[in-house]
Amino acid sequence: MIAELIADLTPTLKTYAYNICGSLADAEDVVQDVLLKFLHVDQQHVDNVKAYLIRMVINRAIDQKKKLQRLVLDYPGEWLPEPVAFEKADAGIKRKELLSYSLMVLLEKLNPRQRAVFILKEAFDYEHAEIAKVLDIKPDLSRQLLTRAKKNIGTPGLDSGNMVPQAFLNKYLHVLQSGSMEQLEALLNEDVVSVSDGGGKARAAVKPVYGKKSVAALLLGLYRKFREADMVQQGWANDQPALLYFSGEQLIKCVTFTFHEGRISQAYIIRNPDKLKNLK
Repeated sequence: MIAELIADLTPTLKTYAYNICGSLADAEDVVQDVLLKFLHVDQQHVDNVKAYLIRMVINRAIDQKKKLQRLVLDYPGEWLPEPVAFEKADAGIKRKELLSYSLMVLLEKLNPRQRAVFILKEAFDYEHAEIAKVLDIKPDLSRQLLTRAKKNIGTPGLDSGNMVPQAFLNKYLHVLQSGSMEQLEALLNEDVVSVSDGGGKARAAVKPVYGKKSVAALLLGLYRKFREADMVQQGWANDQPALLYFSGEQLIKCVTFTFHEGRISQAYIIRNPDKLKNLK
């Protein structure tokens, strides 16, 4: 009975951990560690196994995120979350509980505990009393952490309102294929920013690129560079439209966008091969 419950619950546990860590590999380690520890717990004294395991996973994920943030200090260039394709059977991620990629990027501005409170309250509709129980804090502190989180990142929507629509992505690809810099700039906000993550394992801009002229030049240059030898496909990253660049059968780049007032406001370019393996 317990084994079946754990098997059914594992995708949910992994999704909680991934939303906090921003890394599927770390999320898998967190869940595995928690489940191993649970085997040594006197389970007869656990009234609600699901609540118990979720609590353990969330707190273990917070600790893991603290370690990741320290590692990011020495990361070569910009660090972006690892995108995942929920439909991959081996990813084990639940679609309805998966945060959008653009929100995952935004959450990197928060410390791990603020991030956990924001996710639990805004994405999973926890009450502050429930959050306090999960994190072993007072409800007032939960409210304070949420207030600080919103001060840092605002109140982003959890739906697809800031994602590039599929029809717009078709238009974007058509403009890239035309090679028109003027038409491409017209698709971008004035203050658009592009962030690239190569992880020191693939060539990528070390710092963010700002402004529609500079970002347009970067995006068009990348497309021209890969056009002859590679294939560009429309795909999905965290259940939002993305462009996937292939060299033969090898996925070498994923580009996702944030959409604001009919134009692209952010472009996220993931080239670190370690972060592309769950999109293949």
